[in-house]
Amino acid sequence: MSGNIPLAERMRPTSLDNYIGQTHLVGNGGVVRNMIDSGRINSFILWGPPGVGKTTLARIIANTVEAEFYTLSAVTSGVKDVREVIEKCEKAGRSVFAKSRPILFIDEIHRFNKSQQDSLLGAVEKGVLTLIGATTENPSFEVIRPLLSRAQVYTLKPLNENELDSLLQNALEKDEILKNRNVKVIEKSALFRFAGGDARKLLNILDLIEQSTPENEDVIINDEIVINRLQENPAAYDRNGELHYDIISAFIKSVRGSDPDAAVYWLARMVAGGEDPAFIARRLVILAAEDIGLANPNALLLANATFDALQKIGWPEGRIILSECTVYLATSPKSNSTYMAIANALSEVERSGNLPVPLHLRNAPTKLMKDMGYHEGYKYAHDYAGNYVKQEYLPKEISGSRFWTPGANTSEAKIKQRLEDLKK
Repeated sequence: MSGNIPLAERMRPTSLDNYIGQTHLVGNGGVVRNMIDSGRINSFILWGPPGVGKTTLARIIANTVEAEFYTLSAVTSGVKDVREVIEKCEKAGRSVFAKSRPILFIDEIHRFNKSQQDSLLGAVEKGVLTLIGATTENPSFEVIRPLLSRAQVYTLKPLNENELDSLLQNALEKDEILKNRNVKVIEKSALFRFAGGDARKLLNILDLIEQSTPENEDVIINDEIVINRLQENPAAYDRNGELHYDIISAFIKSVRGSDPDAAVYWLARMVAGGEDPAFIARRLVILAAEDIGLANPNALLLANATFDALQKIGWPEGRIILSECTVYLATSPKSNSTYMAIANALSEVERSGNLPVPLHLRNAPTKLMKDMGYHEGYKYAHDYAGNYVKQEYLPKEISGSRFWTPGANTSEAKIKQRLEDLKK
């Protein structure tokens, strides 16, 4: 019977003792380890590539703290399913036998639409359940802000070669089927390259090689056999299993550094590696605003058009659109002044808190508000020459603060000069 169960499922850890990877979270002093040890689990979202242990970690947590465990897949579940599970969690939480709050695990939570995510807010807020979400997409883009404010986000990393090696040795020593086969590991390079930091993929490859080897023969693992059995190009995978993170980092830094050749090379690595084109396009949109900004506002328009065009054109022709946008952004003038402006303003907000809006900037839709001085003294800019009038727009406590510092490029210099001319 166990032979019908995939090796990855047979080897799924049930405790932290045999969980491999993510030591920054579950190692000594790790935030998730501390939660488990205390028995108090707060809601959080696990963000990371496939096969790095998101679902497994959620199950281990539930087993360890002896909590009722419910699962939903965002692919197949709707608001009705969420409400039904919440009702079950409410009943389970009221049980005298309950040792911990019920845990609701939602796989691919980024696929939930806004209304589905909204349906979780009340239960999470009231402590009816502990939410653990799993996503391969950046939660900042895919998860609504109210839910993010109620759940911490923890990033899971691809497994490195040492961790993949530990996973391999565990499988060879502990799996009931592999223990009874004479497995000879001669080379691991291709195995680890194809796995790409994905534990499930490594175990699936091992499973495939074992199943495709006659029972009366030794199971040989070397680079040639791995490549032949998979019939794929190993060059499409990063050697250290960090394709998703390291190569996108090199790509962004190359564009930012105005090197179109390096940028297109890293783009090709991602295309050959099977990276999600939408992921690349999203990064280009962010880069256009963060690193080019007002030095060339058209960059954001082109990057956004690239994202839209990908949806219409599809793959593989979409790689041409990505290449055009990449070269354009790499060769464009650069400025991060607007990125720094919002960062500076956020720092001020964090420092000074919720300063009151000056009365003259407030709307006064009612007589009471007018009597209280709302809107009084406001000067409508279009009533003045050049559509400009000197007026205070900041709270008086931070009057005169400057958050945006224009860059040295021509476009921003012109903007700065225009503002100075208006103030004369």
